[in-house]
Amino acid sequence: MGGQGVNRERGWAGARELVIEFARSGGWIMEVLRVKTGRRTQLVDMTDAVKRAVAAAGVVSGVCYVYVPHTTAGVVINEHFDPDVAADLEGVFEKLVPRSGAYRHAEGNSDSHAKAVMTGTSQMIFVEEGKLVLGQWQGVFFCEFDGPRERKMWVKVVGDPS
Repeated sequence: MGGQGVNRERGWAGARELVIEFARSGGWIMEVLRVKTGRRTQLVDMTDAVKRAVAAAGVVSGVCYVYVPHTTAGVVINEHFDPDVAADLEGVFEKLVPRSGAYRHAEGNSDSHAKAVMTGTSQMIFVEEGKLVLGQWQGVFFCEFDGPRERKMWVKVVGDPS
């Protein structure tokens, strides 16, 4: 990561440890959020961590990119006001793509790969007035499909050209 140094911050976000590394360069900031998941399938609300990245960037208007560099995990935007929605979605994924099936992949996690393809590994969110442009009930979720593990989620905030 290019930029003017790398900083580290440790803290707790719910039941998971969060380690944030960030690099700053003119007009952008990139952070690596480390998420420790506790279950095989788990949607983790990362909205506050992504909002902190936007605030740290000092970007008034621009774009926030969120990327998960894993083949058995993803990232989605969905309702985060009611935690039952995330729990319901975990069940939906299991019903749509069951853990056991006639899969050829020998590692035993073919379902995890399929679920990650369904969610995708990146999201783009506009930034206006220094804040994520999300709907009233929307949040950013890290989607674990092959946990529990420690994972990474990259957040890059880029300001509009002056």
